[in-house]
Amino acid sequence: MEGRLRVKAVLLCIAAAGAVWILGCQNKGQDPAGEAVWAEAGPDSSQIQEQAEAEGEDKSFGLTAQKREGQEKEIRLERDLRLLLEPEGLSVTAKTGSCRAVFGGDGSSQILVPEEFVRQVLEISVLEYPDSRILLQQGGGRITLKMGSREMAQGLDMQVLECGPFLYDGELYLPLEALCAGFGYTVKTEPGSRRVSLEQEEPFKSRGLPASYDYRVTGRSTKVRDQGSFGTCWSFASLTALETALRPKVSREFSADHMSLHNSFSLAQKDGGEYTMSMAYLLAWQGPVLEVQDPYGDGISPEGLQPCVHVQEIQILPSGDHRAIKRAVFLNGGVQSSLYTSITGSDSRSVYYNEETGAYCYEGDEIPNHDVVIVGWDDGYPKENFQREPEGDGAFLCVSSWGEAFGDKGYFYVSYYDSNIGGNGLVYTGIEPSDNYDNIYQSDLCGWVGQVGYGSETAFGANIYETEDEEILRAAGFYAAGEDTSYEISLARHVRGADSLENRNVVAKGSVKHSGFYTVPLKKLERLQAGERFALILKVSTPGAIHPIAVEYQEDEATAEADVGDGES
Repeated sequence: MEGRLRVKAVLLCIAAAGAVWILGCQNKGQDPAGEAVWAEAGPDSSQIQEQAEAEGEDKSFGLTAQKREGQEKEIRLERDLRLLLEPEGLSVTAKTGSCRAVFGGDGSSQILVPEEFVRQVLEISVLEYPDSRILLQQGGGRITLKMGSREMAQGLDMQVLECGPFLYDGELYLPLEALCAGFGYTVKTEPGSRRVSLEQEEPFKSRGLPASYDYRVTGRSTKVRDQGSFGTCWSFASLTALETALRPKVSREFSADHMSLHNSFSLAQKDGGEYTMSMAYLLAWQGPVLEVQDPYGDGISPEGLQPCVHVQEIQILPSGDHRAIKRAVFLNGGVQSSLYTSITGSDSRSVYYNEETGAYCYEGDEIPNHDVVIVGWDDGYPKENFQREPEGDGAFLCVSSWGEAFGDKGYFYVSYYDSNIGGNGLVYTGIEPSDNYDNIYQSDLCGWVGQVGYGSETAFGANIYETEDEEILRAAGFYAAGEDTSYEISLARHVRGADSLENRNVVAKGSVKHSGFYTVPLKKLERLQAGERFALILKVSTPGAIHPIAVEYQEDEATAEADVGDGES
């Protein structure tokens, strides 16, 4: 963020950035001409939908666990496909959400639910380790499972489950038996129904977030790096948060050199940057690349490097919402945020920083100028530890990019009462393998620069592309302009003019809780013909917004080279 000053309303706004679309195509490396938006493509999988329809509800499939950190564990399970695909399949409902579920293998009647349901609905932390251990935490509860095993460890006690965890199509499924035993839930069935209710036992240990949390204790910490004299804190913070979202299962070190040099903005490393730049870089699949491919500070940044993962979703948390920040750290990984400081490195000093306790608090009107990553918290952290005593106790545990000589080996505490910490907060919630799609259509490479609209909460936008070969449309992506945004995405085929957009079909719809960027799969795979012009039309409704569509434009020196010519946006 150093040296990067923008209009305050734009800098702090948590609105969206232009209609950005993601489609499915077979052809790698192509850059089709088109009018505004992104598209991602997957392998030629047109037979998937046809096969699912042809198989019908009586077809059984053998499910096999994928490779996990160099180990291949084949767990063959007979599963009725209907349980996953048909609306009348087995479902589990909790107080705040529901999901599709499956029965355990080998004749077990035990029910298993997806990891996403466990994390996002039940708010139980799920951490996978390279040795196949799975740690589940909530409040004071803590259990350990293991892939390929039916054993569950809870403290010093060991219990044998009827069915252990398994993978289906790359997604982890966890046994309800373990969740009930470890976190005080009970299962209730409805006679004659394939619906199961998951209810909380009362009284039971707290299901809330713990009073303190340090992600280093669970093996989620990454290498603390040093930005040196460059204004690259924004890239280090983004990539550190991204790395923590993968750990402890996957340990990778991404290149801040590549992010700060191979983006679509007109700024040098010394000029600084901000989080919207890192979002644009990652969502355009310009990176990330590994640190070993492009080491920091050597003056060299190779051309032609390909991203090692694809970032498909980034959520922007509500400004100043401490619980949302804690929840994101606990369930997803580090939260990228900003603060104001005069500190520039490990040898620098500040009247707002207590070196003895590693505690920082600024209360004033200066705008943020440095990005850090929130990796924990302590509600009881004493206010007396700060150089200037704030109103009350409590602080976030943060990691900066000033090397291990700063603070506690790179870590320090920032008071809950700091004027800027948590004002913006990014969490990387959608990280997928780089082969998830073969291609991405895009033109708004600077991403979110500003917003447009018609003075109301609802607005429409459309982007048009032309295929070069026969392709499969699989997914679409867009920016949400604020909290509780609802969306509807439609597809128009064989577009010849504005009138063609009237002939369209809805291919995806729903709502999102937070602002940010989201990738949504289409309801049905769409096969596009070679040379076909097609349009994706976005309808968004964002409560309280008057400009709910985000756009790219030439705002300042950083976006001076943005291509905003006719047919681009």
